Amino acid sequence: MIDTERLVLRPLTIDDTHNFFELNNDPEVIQYTGDVPFENEKDALEFLQNYDQFIKYKTGRMAVIKKDDQAFIGWCGIKFDPSSGEYDLGFRFFKKYWNQGFASEAAKASLKYGFETLQIPLILGRAMEQNVASIKVLKKCGMKYIGKMDCAAHPGVLFQINKSDFQ
Repeated sequence: MIDTERLVLRPLTIDDTHNFFELNNDPEVIQYTGDVPFENEKDALEFLQNYDQFIKYKTGRMAVIKKDDQAFIGWCGIKFDPSSGEYDLGFRFFKKYWNQGFASEAAKASLKYGFETLQIPLILGRAMEQNVASIKVLKKCGMKYIGKMDCAAHPGVLFQINKSDFQ
């Protein structure tokens, strides 16, 4: 678990199925992700049952819980891609929690976990060019723009941060 001033980040569990389904079922939330909504909660449950990032790599997307009311507000975390050897920061939140600093708070805590606990030397961040809000979060975390890329068949941008540059 990761603890911040207002949030707790913990591994996703099957108890998160309903919230996970609802989050990925909002067209505005997934607009810039390239993901498609789950067909039903059973599909979300199967995804969570098979999500093995923490078992294999001690990192992954985590449920983000507000401390004051224990609400599931989204997910955030560092995912490992074994095919490329890269670590990638990602986040997704319910719309009612946008523009309140939760994404930046959770993302910074995830980076700290990755650099200090897991000793990851470099973490990437990707976003579609149109996703101004996510790009703003990546910049707030200290990530530096390194170039354009393809992001789910859309123009995207790639950011990175080294362990030595993280504050």
